[in-house]
Amino acid sequence: MKRIVLAAALTLAAALPVRAQEGIVTYKSLAPDVAFDLARAALNRCRKDGFQVAVVVLDRFGTPLVALRDRYAGIAALNIAKGKAWTAVNFTRDTGDFVKGIKDGTLSAGLANLPNVTPLVGGLIIEAGGALLGGVGVAGAPGGDKDEACAKAGLESVRDKLDF
Repeated sequence: MKRIVLAAALTLAAALPVRAQEGIVTYKSLAPDVAFDLARAALNRCRKDGFQVAVVVLDRFGTPLVALRDRYAGIAALNIAKGKAWTAVNFTRDTGDFVKGIKDGTLSAGLANLPNVTPLVGGLIIEAGGALLGGVGVAGAPGGDKDEACAKAGLESVRDKLDF
């Protein structure tokens, strides 16, 4: 009988740490310095290509970490860049894929009308090791493909800091 009670007590004691872990969530987070480096590289790529843009980097929760607007970027560029990044983070897909999904019917067209959604090419998710870290949006170049190219250049510039 003592052995059964002892075995039950040991089993219960072993299960307590697992139960405690159920109440704790851990996640990867994008460091502000890396977010700044990414935004700066995206801005510089667009400058090199002759475009005045805005770049916004959001964390995994859609909160801004960095916002940069070049001196001659359009007034709306900053809000559009933020919207692109927000859309990428919240739908966990690049905005180019989001737009394509709306057009081909794999995503509901009504999603494009939700508040804060910006269904324009130029927003990319930031992920590493299977974890969503955030999103980057670029706006102001003459075409979403050019915005996206700048965002990709920003991501590539910090890729070695993201892979884990």
